[in-house]
Parts: sequence; structure tokens; C-alpha cells
Amino acid sequence: MQGFLFDLDGTLIDSMPHHHDAWVAWHARRGMTLDADAFFAATAGRSNDEILSEMFPHATPGERVAMADEKETLYREFAAPRLAMVAGAQEFVERSLAEGLRLAVCTASTPENMKLAFARFPIDRWVETVVSPADKASGPSPGRRAGDGLRGKPHPDIFLEAARRLGLEPSRCIVFEDAPLGIEAARRAGMGAVALTTTLPAAAFAGYPNLLACAPDFRPLAPSALTKEDHHA
Repeated sequence: MQGFLFDLDGTLIDSMPHHHDAWVAWHARRGMTLDADAFFAATAGRSNDEILSEMFPHATPGERVAMADEKETLYREFAAPRLAMVAGAQEFVERSLAEGLRLAVCTASTPENMKLAFARFPIDRWVETVVSPADKASGPSPGRRAGDGLRGKPHPDIFLEAARRLGLEPSRCIVFEDAPLGIEAARRAGMGAVALTTTLPAAAFAGYPNLLACAPDFRPLAPSALTKEDHHA
């Protein structure tokens, strides 16, 4: 038995343009310049607190929470009327379920943003578990204890926790991601990965030894093609 672990933003749902617009608007409100390409390449897959801790190292936790809430409110305003699934995602998930695969969502998204996505699409009913930095580890992992908070990507915490909840060895799981940080997190977890070029070009994923496939969306992918051989990261 194998498991498929899906990132949410930019992988199952086409939300990254709305996150892009939200961050641009958020920076503009503060009169801050933004190199959008560099910013998104460096931050995709990371939690807001990690991003803001680097941007504002002297800010208090409460100040970072307020800044993150403002950005995510902007995102939901942009996304609410236009959010769509990535092409082929629903069909791929349904085929995976029909083939008996165990599924999870592994995301740095906030609970409010997940609620918006799950209200629009029944993603949370397709998967067995949803794992995010808002959770605590249910068991130990390298350098981490049970009960520790889960770190965002490129740390492997979210993927390892999903495998634990599914009762699967990490090497029997395949990760689907749209960000290099997510592919790196999968590598650190000992998992193979599939990159979707919904956010960045294929060249951004070159050199990752655990990369099994690279595709523009889910339409060229088949679950059976990915699981018919033993893939070990």
C-alpha cells in the first residue's frame, strides 16, 4: 500500500495567483518594494510565521500574527470569487482512491484558508487526514519529540506526520508539490516527489534526486504509472 501526500496551494487548488496578489497588496500598503519572483521562490511552502520572522526579526509574536492575518484576509478577498482546482486534480484523486491509495493533504495553509478551499471543493472528504503547521506531532521524528509543533517546509515534519497518521513507511509515500521547498522537504522525509509547474518552471526543480516526474498539471499523470514500481528517495 502506498500513500499520496498532496500540497494544497498551487498543487490541488490554483490559489497561488491570489496569494501573489495578496502579498503584493500587503507590501504596497507598507510602502515596501517587492521582487515578486524572488520572494515566491524563497517562500512558497513556508508558514507565514517563518516568513515574517525573517522579514521582521524584532517583531513580537503578536505583531507577526497580526501581519499574517492581514495578508490572509487579503488572500481570501481575492480568492473567494475565483478559486479553482488545478487541471485534472479531481480526476487524479478519484483514480487514486479507486486504486486503493491512502491520501493526505500536507499544507502550510491557515485553517481559515483551508475552510475556504474545502467549502468550495470536497478535498477534505477525499483524503484521510490534513496536516499543517497548526498541528502537533503525534510521534517522534529526527530531532523532534511527540507534541512538538510541526515546522513548515523544507523541514520534513508535515510529511512525516502524514505518513505516521496513515500508518505508512515514508518510503512508501509520494509527495505532490509545486514548490522546490516542498520537494526538498519530501527528500528529507525519505519520499519521492512529483513537481507541478503551476507556480515555477521545470528548471526550478532540477537537481532533486527524489524527483519522480514533472508535469504542468495532473492531466498527464496516472496513479498506476507512479506506483507500479518501488520508488525510494
